[in-house]
Amino acid sequence: MFKGLEHTAIASPQPEKLARWYVDHLGFIINYTYDGNYFVKAANGTMLEIVPSEGAPVPQKMKDPGIRHLAIQVDDFDGAHARLKELGVKFLTEPYNNQGNRLVFFTDSDGNILHLIQREKPLP
Repeated sequence: MFKGLEHTAIASPQPEKLARWYVDHLGFIINYTYDGNYFVKAANGTMLEIVPSEGAPVPQKMKDPGIRHLAIQVDDFDGAHARLKELGVKFLTEPYNNQGNRLVFFTDSDGNILHLIQREKPLP
């Protein structure tokens, strides 16, 4: 009956600009738009819906209540990290290892928290 998450929505004051950020920085594609909403799709099929926001944005911290980050799976951590550095991405941490996994936290152009992850072995 329940198949899983189809997409996660992010509200943005500039949805098209944020959608382009995911295309330009992470290689997503814009696969559907309607009424100012943009769906962006990753190579593995996962999607984000970027919708117009209302009100002023508030700064996000790593452990505020609610959804805290989006994890971006990579198979070449060093290459992905170097590419994001070249593009001027704002990093919140230095790269580090955790239980055999390589991670680094950063933000998109709206300040949403993301992290790169290369797992030693997939989660069960």
